[in-house]
Amino acid sequence: MSTTSTARTARRAGPLGDIVFGWLAKAAAIFTLALLASILLSLLMGAWPAIDKYGLGFLTRTVWDPVQEDFGGLVMIYGTLATSLIALLIAVPVSFGIALFLTEMSPAWLKRPLGTAIELLAAVPSIVYGMWGLLVFGPILATYVQQPLQAMFTGVPVLGALVAGPPVGIGILSAGIILAIMIIPFIASVMRDVFEVTPPLLKESAYGLGSTTWEVVSRVVLPYTKAGVVGGIMLGLGRALGETMAITFVIGNMNQLDSISIFQAANSITSALANEFAEAGAGLHQASLIYLGLILFFITFVVLSLSKLLLRQLQKSEGTKS
Repeated sequence: MSTTSTARTARRAGPLGDIVFGWLAKAAAIFTLALLASILLSLLMGAWPAIDKYGLGFLTRTVWDPVQEDFGGLVMIYGTLATSLIALLIAVPVSFGIALFLTEMSPAWLKRPLGTAIELLAAVPSIVYGMWGLLVFGPILATYVQQPLQAMFTGVPVLGALVAGPPVGIGILSAGIILAIMIIPFIASVMRDVFEVTPPLLKESAYGLGSTTWEVVSRVVLPYTKAGVVGGIMLGLGRALGETMAITFVIGNMNQLDSISIFQAANSITSALANEFAEAGAGLHQASLIYLGLILFFITFVVLSLSKLLLRQLQKSEGTKS
C-alpha cells in the first residue's frame, strides 16, 4: 500500500512536466492565431490591387468582365448567401426531425442502422452530389416544380418574377437544395448527439408530469442543449458557405443578375474561384478573385461571431428567468 502511494506521489510530483505541457498548449493556441493572421494577411496582400481600385464598391458592383478587367463581386456574394440560406431553411427542420425521431421516437432496432445510414451521407464526395444534381435532380426540378409554378403564377407581379426563367433545372434553388442534402448529415448528427446527453432524469420527470414528446423536447431538451444545437447549425452553415464542386455543377456559373428568380443561373464565390483562378493572369483579375476569397473569409467570421452573440444572449435570458 505504501509503495503504491509513493508511486502515485512520484507521478503527481512533476512540476517540469506541467510547465512543459502548459507551454506546449500555449504554443498551440498561439500557432493557431498566428496561422489565422497569416492567412488574413496573405489574402489582404493578394487582393490589394482590387481593394485599391474598387474599395468597398466592389461589394455592390455586378459587372464581371475579365476581358475589360472590370470586376465586381455582388453576383458571387448574392449567390453564396442565397444558396446557403435556402440550404439552412431546408436542412435545419429536416435535421431536427431526424434527431428528434432517433432520440425520442425510433424503435431500438431501427435507431442504430438509420443513424449510421444518415452519417454515411456525409461520406459521399461533393462531386457526386453535383453530378447527381445536374443529371438527375435538375431535370426533375424543372419538369415537376418550375414548370407547374410558372404556369400557376403567370402574370402575378412578384411571384411570377420569383419563378421566372428557362426550365433547365440549374440555378439558385437547385444549388440550395443540393447544399441542404449535403449538410443534413452534419446537422442531424450533432443534434442527435447533443439530444442524447440530456439527463434521462429530466426527461422522465417531464413525462411523469404528463408532458408530450414535443413538450419534453421544446421545454427540456432544447434549453439544455441549445449551445450544441446552434453549434451544429453553424457547422452546417460553414459547410454550405465553403462548398465548391457541387455548387459548380448546379448553380449555372453565370456572372449576371437578371432577375429575382430563384431558378435563375448565378454564381458563388467558391465556384468562381474554382472556375477562374487557375486561368486568371497576374494582375487585377487574380486580385479580384482573392478579394472574393477575403470576402468569404469575412462572411464566415461574421457568421461565427453572430452565433457566439446569440448563445450569449440565450444564456443571459436564461439567467433572467431564473
